[in-house]
Amino acid sequence: MGGDGGAMLLVAVPAAVLGAAGFGLATAAQQRATKEVVATRTLSPRLFTRLIVRPLWVLSLFATVVALALQLVALTFGPITIVQPLLVTGVVFAAGFSALMARRTPDPPILFAALCCAGGLAVFLLLARPLPAADEEDADLIGGVPLAIVLAVVVLVCLAYAAAVEHHSRVLALALATGVLYGVTAGLMKVVTGQLRTGWDEPFRHPVLYVVCVVGPIGFLLSQNTFQQGRLVSPAVAVITSVDPVVAVFIGIWWLGERLESTPALLAGECAAAMAVIAAIAFITVRGQHLLARADADGRDRPG
Repeated sequence: MGGDGGAMLLVAVPAAVLGAAGFGLATAAQQRATKEVVATRTLSPRLFTRLIVRPLWVLSLFATVVALALQLVALTFGPITIVQPLLVTGVVFAAGFSALMARRTPDPPILFAALCCAGGLAVFLLLARPLPAADEEDADLIGGVPLAIVLAVVVLVCLAYAAAVEHHSRVLALALATGVLYGVTAGLMKVVTGQLRTGWDEPFRHPVLYVVCVVGPIGFLLSQNTFQQGRLVSPAVAVITSVDPVVAVFIGIWWLGERLESTPALLAGECAAAMAVIAAIAFITVRGQHLLARADADGRDRPG
Protein backbone atom coordinates (compact mmCIF):
# COMPACT_ATOMS: atom_id res chain seq x y z
CA MET A 1 0.00 0.00 0.00
CA GLY A 2 2.89 2.29 0.74
CA GLY A 3 4.18 1.82 -2.81
CA ASP A 4 0.74 2.48 -4.24
CA GLY A 5 0.41 5.57 -2.07
CA GLY A 6 3.75 6.86 -3.29
CA ALA A 7 2.77 6.27 -6.91
CA MET A 8 -0.52 8.10 -6.37
CA LEU A 9 1.32 11.08 -4.88
CA LEU A 10 3.52 11.18 -7.99
CA VAL A 11 0.32 12.09 -9.81
CA ALA A 12 -1.38 14.18 -7.11
CA VAL A 13 1.50 16.51 -6.24
CA PRO A 14 2.40 17.63 -9.79
CA ALA A 15 -1.31 17.99 -10.61
CA ALA A 16 -1.85 20.16 -7.52
CA VAL A 17 1.16 22.37 -8.29
CA LEU A 18 0.14 22.77 -11.94
CA GLY A 19 -3.42 23.50 -10.79
CA ALA A 20 -2.11 26.21 -8.47
CA ALA A 21 -0.11 27.66 -11.37
CA GLY A 22 -3.26 27.61 -13.51
CA PHE A 23 -5.25 29.43 -10.86
CA GLY A 24 -2.44 31.96 -10.49
CA LEU A 25 -2.33 32.58 -14.24
CA ALA A 26 -6.12 32.91 -14.42
CA THR A 27 -6.16 35.34 -11.51
CA ALA A 28 -3.41 37.54 -12.95
CA ALA A 29 -5.09 37.56 -16.37
CA GLN A 30 -8.49 38.41 -14.88
CA GLN A 31 -7.03 41.22 -12.81
CA ARG A 32 -5.43 42.71 -15.91
CA ALA A 33 -8.44 42.13 -18.18
CA THR A 34 -10.88 43.75 -15.76
CA LYS A 35 -8.79 46.93 -15.94
CA GLU A 36 -9.38 47.07 -19.71
CA VAL A 37 -13.15 47.55 -19.43
CA VAL A 38 -15.35 50.22 -17.92
CA ALA A 39 -15.94 49.71 -14.21
CA THR A 40 -19.37 48.45 -13.17
CA ARG A 41 -21.26 48.37 -9.94
CA THR A 42 -20.48 45.50 -7.59
CA LEU A 43 -22.24 42.27 -8.65
CA SER A 44 -23.52 43.80 -11.87
CA PRO A 45 -23.75 41.03 -14.55
CA ARG A 46 -22.92 43.69 -17.14
CA LEU A 47 -19.28 43.17 -16.24
CA PHE A 48 -19.42 39.70 -17.80
CA THR A 49 -20.80 41.07 -21.07
CA ARG A 50 -17.90 43.51 -21.25
CA LEU A 51 -15.26 40.95 -20.37
CA ILE A 52 -16.38 38.13 -22.64
CA VAL A 53 -15.05 40.01 -25.70
CA ARG A 54 -11.60 40.45 -24.15
CA PRO A 55 -9.18 37.72 -25.38
CA LEU A 56 -7.13 37.89 -22.18
CA TRP A 57 -10.22 37.23 -20.06
CA VAL A 58 -11.27 34.32 -22.30
CA LEU A 59 -7.75 32.92 -21.81
CA SER A 60 -8.25 33.23 -18.05
CA LEU A 61 -11.45 31.18 -18.30
CA PHE A 62 -9.59 28.45 -20.15
CA ALA A 63 -6.85 28.50 -17.50
CA THR A 64 -9.51 28.24 -14.78
CA VAL A 65 -11.12 25.20 -16.39
CA VAL A 66 -7.74 23.48 -16.79
CA ALA A 67 -6.82 24.32 -13.19
CA LEU A 68 -10.11 22.93 -11.91
CA ALA A 69 -9.55 19.71 -13.87
CA LEU A 70 -6.04 19.40 -12.42
CA GLN A 71 -7.43 20.01 -8.92
CA LEU A 72 -9.94 17.21 -9.45
CA VAL A 73 -7.15 14.88 -10.59
CA ALA A 74 -5.05 15.82 -7.56
CA LEU A 75 -7.92 15.20 -5.15
CA THR A 76 -8.67 11.87 -6.84
CA PHE A 77 -5.13 10.56 -6.34
CA GLY A 78 -4.10 12.35 -3.15
CA PRO A 79 -5.52 13.32 0.27
CA ILE A 80 -6.93 16.80 0.69
CA THR A 81 -4.44 17.46 3.52
CA ILE A 82 -1.67 17.37 0.90
CA VAL A 83 -3.48 18.73 -2.13
CA GLN A 84 -5.07 21.82 -0.55
CA PRO A 85 -1.85 23.23 0.93
CA LEU A 86 -0.22 22.90 -2.50
CA LEU A 87 -3.14 24.63 -4.20
CA VAL A 88 -2.89 27.68 -1.95
CA THR A 89 0.51 28.44 -3.49
CA GLY A 90 -1.60 29.97 -6.26
CA VAL A 91 -1.10 33.30 -4.50
CA VAL A 92 2.63 33.08 -5.28
CA PHE A 93 2.01 32.17 -8.92
CA ALA A 94 -0.51 35.02 -9.21
CA ALA A 95 2.06 37.54 -7.97
CA GLY A 96 4.66 36.23 -10.40
CA PHE A 97 2.36 36.11 -13.44
CA SER A 98 0.98 39.57 -12.64
CA ALA A 99 4.49 41.00 -12.61
CA LEU A 100 5.37 39.27 -15.89
CA MET A 101 2.23 40.60 -17.59
CA ALA A 102 3.13 44.10 -16.42
CA ARG A 103 6.69 43.60 -17.71
CA ARG A 104 8.24 44.29 -14.36
CA THR A 105 10.32 42.33 -11.90
CA PRO A 106 8.31 40.65 -9.10
CA ASP A 107 8.80 42.36 -5.77
CA PRO A 108 10.89 39.94 -3.61
CA PRO A 109 9.34 40.99 -0.26
CA ILE A 110 5.81 40.44 -1.62
CA LEU A 111 6.79 37.06 -3.07
CA PHE A 112 8.32 36.07 0.28
CA ALA A 113 5.22 37.22 2.15
CA ALA A 114 3.04 35.29 -0.31
CA LEU A 115 5.09 32.17 0.41
CA CYS A 116 4.66 32.78 4.14
CA CYS A 117 0.91 33.17 3.62
CA ALA A 118 0.71 29.90 1.69
CA GLY A 119 2.96 28.15 4.19
CA GLY A 120 0.98 29.39 7.18
CA LEU A 121 -2.27 28.30 5.61
CA ALA A 122 -0.75 24.92 4.72
CA VAL A 123 0.29 24.39 8.34
CA PHE A 124 -3.18 25.43 9.54
CA LEU A 125 -4.89 22.96 7.19
CA LEU A 126 -2.51 20.14 8.08
CA LEU A 127 -3.15 20.66 11.79
CA ALA A 128 -6.90 21.29 11.52
CA ARG A 129 -7.68 18.49 9.05
CA PRO A 130 -11.14 17.11 9.84
CA LEU A 131 -12.07 13.44 9.93
CA PRO A 132 -14.72 12.73 7.27
CA ALA A 133 -18.33 12.23 8.29
CA ALA A 134 -20.06 8.96 7.50
CA ASP A 135 -22.89 10.44 5.40
CA GLU A 136 -21.79 13.77 3.94
CA GLU A 137 -23.87 13.17 0.84
CA ASP A 138 -27.03 13.17 3.00
CA ALA A 139 -26.34 16.60 4.51
CA ASP A 140 -29.54 18.47 5.26
CA LEU A 141 -29.80 22.05 4.02
CA ILE A 142 -32.11 22.93 6.91
CA GLY A 143 -29.44 21.93 9.39
CA GLY A 144 -27.02 24.33 7.72
CA VAL A 145 -29.32 27.36 7.95
CA PRO A 146 -27.72 28.88 11.13
CA LEU A 147 -24.24 28.70 9.61
CA ALA A 148 -25.58 30.00 6.29
CA ILE A 149 -27.07 33.01 8.09
CA VAL A 150 -23.75 33.80 9.78
CA LEU A 151 -21.81 33.56 6.51
CA ALA A 152 -24.46 35.61 4.68
CA VAL A 153 -24.15 38.34 7.32
CA VAL A 154 -20.37 38.37 6.88
CA VAL A 155 -20.75 38.75 3.10
CA LEU A 156 -23.37 41.51 3.43
CA VAL A 157 -21.28 43.43 5.97
CA CYS A 158 -18.27 43.23 3.64
CA LEU A 159 -20.33 44.47 0.68
CA ALA A 160 -21.84 47.29 2.74
CA TYR A 161 -18.39 48.36 3.94
CA ALA A 162 -16.97 48.26 0.41
CA ALA A 163 -19.85 50.41 -0.82
CA ALA A 164 -19.42 52.95 1.98
CA VAL A 165 -15.68 53.66 1.80
CA GLU A 166 -13.16 54.65 -0.84
CA HIS A 167 -10.14 53.45 1.16
CA HIS A 168 -8.00 50.63 -0.26
CA SER A 169 -9.42 48.37 2.45
CA ARG A 170 -12.63 48.15 0.42
CA VAL A 171 -10.83 45.75 -1.94
CA LEU A 172 -9.89 43.55 1.02
CA ALA A 173 -13.54 43.57 2.10
CA LEU A 174 -14.61 42.43 -1.37
CA ALA A 175 -11.89 39.78 -1.31
CA LEU A 176 -13.12 38.54 2.08
CA ALA A 177 -16.68 38.25 0.77
CA THR A 178 -15.37 36.43 -2.32
CA GLY A 179 -13.39 33.99 -0.18
CA VAL A 180 -16.48 33.22 1.90
CA LEU A 181 -18.56 32.51 -1.21
CA TYR A 182 -15.79 30.35 -2.68
CA GLY A 183 -15.55 28.42 0.60
CA VAL A 184 -19.31 27.87 0.64
CA THR A 185 -19.16 26.62 -2.94
CA ALA A 186 -16.34 24.21 -2.05
CA GLY A 187 -18.29 22.89 0.94
CA LEU A 188 -21.41 22.35 -1.14
CA MET A 189 -19.44 20.70 -3.94
CA LYS A 190 -18.11 18.23 -1.40
CA VAL A 191 -21.69 17.13 -0.82
CA VAL A 192 -22.34 16.93 -4.58
CA THR A 193 -19.28 14.73 -5.17
CA GLY A 194 -20.50 12.43 -2.40
CA GLN A 195 -23.88 12.19 -4.08
CA LEU A 196 -22.20 11.32 -7.39
CA ARG A 197 -20.80 8.18 -5.80
CA THR A 198 -24.38 7.02 -5.37
CA GLY A 199 -25.32 7.68 -9.00
CA TRP A 200 -24.69 10.20 -11.73
CA ASP A 201 -28.25 11.55 -11.46
CA GLU A 202 -28.32 11.68 -7.65
CA PRO A 203 -27.21 15.35 -7.32
CA PHE A 204 -30.18 16.43 -9.46
CA ARG A 205 -32.53 14.96 -6.85
CA HIS A 206 -31.24 17.27 -4.10
CA PRO A 207 -31.25 21.09 -3.74
CA VAL A 208 -27.52 21.36 -2.98
CA LEU A 209 -26.49 21.32 -6.65
CA TYR A 210 -28.90 24.12 -7.47
CA VAL A 211 -27.60 26.23 -4.58
CA VAL A 212 -24.08 25.73 -5.98
CA CYS A 213 -25.28 26.96 -9.37
CA VAL A 214 -26.33 30.23 -7.70
CA VAL A 215 -23.57 30.79 -5.13
CA GLY A 216 -20.69 29.80 -7.43
CA PRO A 217 -21.38 32.33 -10.21
CA ILE A 218 -22.04 35.08 -7.65
CA GLY A 219 -18.65 34.41 -6.06
CA PHE A 220 -16.93 34.43 -9.45
CA LEU A 221 -18.59 37.71 -10.43
CA LEU A 222 -17.58 39.25 -7.12
CA SER A 223 -13.99 38.13 -7.69
CA GLN A 224 -13.96 40.03 -10.99
CA ASN A 225 -15.22 43.14 -9.17
CA THR A 226 -12.46 42.66 -6.62
CA PHE A 227 -9.72 42.40 -9.26
CA GLN A 228 -11.11 45.37 -11.18
CA GLN A 229 -11.16 47.68 -8.16
CA GLY A 230 -7.76 46.68 -6.77
CA ARG A 231 -4.54 48.02 -8.25
CA LEU A 232 -2.46 45.08 -7.02
CA VAL A 233 -3.47 41.44 -7.30
CA SER A 234 -1.45 39.99 -4.40
CA PRO A 235 -3.43 41.36 -1.41
CA ALA A 236 -6.81 40.31 -2.83
CA VAL A 237 -5.58 36.86 -3.87
CA ALA A 238 -3.95 36.32 -0.48
CA VAL A 239 -7.25 37.04 1.28
CA ILE A 240 -9.38 34.95 -1.11
CA THR A 241 -6.97 32.01 -1.07
CA SER A 242 -6.77 32.03 2.73
CA VAL A 243 -10.46 32.46 3.49
CA ASP A 244 -11.73 29.92 0.94
CA PRO A 245 -10.31 26.71 2.50
CA VAL A 246 -10.85 27.91 6.07
CA VAL A 247 -14.56 28.50 5.42
CA ALA A 248 -14.77 25.11 3.71
CA VAL A 249 -13.24 23.46 6.79
CA PHE A 250 -15.73 25.19 9.09
CA ILE A 251 -18.60 24.06 6.87
CA GLY A 252 -17.30 20.51 7.04
CA ILE A 253 -17.21 20.64 10.83
CA TRP A 254 -20.39 22.50 11.72
CA TRP A 255 -22.66 21.35 8.90
CA LEU A 256 -21.36 18.11 7.41
CA GLY A 257 -20.48 16.56 10.76
CA GLU A 258 -16.75 16.15 10.23
CA ARG A 259 -14.64 15.83 13.37
CA LEU A 260 -11.36 17.39 14.43
CA GLU A 261 -8.58 15.72 16.35
CA SER A 262 -7.97 18.72 18.60
CA THR A 263 -5.47 18.90 21.42
CA PRO A 264 -4.08 21.97 23.19
CA ALA A 265 -0.86 21.61 21.19
CA LEU A 266 -2.72 21.40 17.88
CA LEU A 267 -4.92 24.38 18.74
CA ALA A 268 -1.85 26.41 19.68
CA GLY A 269 -0.23 25.49 16.38
CA GLU A 270 -3.39 26.42 14.45
CA CYS A 271 -3.53 29.82 16.17
CA ALA A 272 0.15 30.46 15.41
CA ALA A 273 -0.37 29.49 11.76
CA ALA A 274 -3.44 31.72 11.51
CA MET A 275 -1.52 34.65 12.96
CA ALA A 276 1.27 34.05 10.42
CA VAL A 277 -1.27 34.18 7.59
CA ILE A 278 -2.82 37.39 8.92
CA ALA A 279 0.61 38.98 9.36
CA ALA A 280 1.60 38.00 5.80
CA ILE A 281 -1.59 39.48 4.35
CA ALA A 282 -1.07 42.68 6.34
CA PHE A 283 2.52 42.94 5.09
CA ILE A 284 1.48 42.33 1.46
CA THR A 285 -1.16 45.06 1.77
CA VAL A 286 1.16 47.62 3.37
CA ARG A 287 4.02 46.80 0.99
CA GLY A 288 1.65 47.03 -1.98
CA GLN A 289 0.44 50.46 -0.94
CA HIS A 290 4.05 51.59 -0.54
CA LEU A 291 4.92 50.37 -4.04
CA LEU A 292 1.86 52.07 -5.53
CA ALA A 293 2.69 55.35 -3.82
CA ARG A 294 6.26 55.16 -5.10
CA ALA A 295 5.06 54.34 -8.62
CA ASP A 296 2.67 57.29 -8.54
CA ALA A 297 5.47 59.58 -7.40
CA ASP A 298 7.76 58.32 -10.17
CA GLY A 299 4.98 58.88 -12.70
CA ARG A 300 4.59 62.49 -11.63
CA ASP A 301 8.33 63.01 -11.82
CA ARG A 302 8.61 61.65 -15.37
CA PRO A 303 8.14 64.17 -18.19
CA GLY A 304 4.75 63.93 -19.82
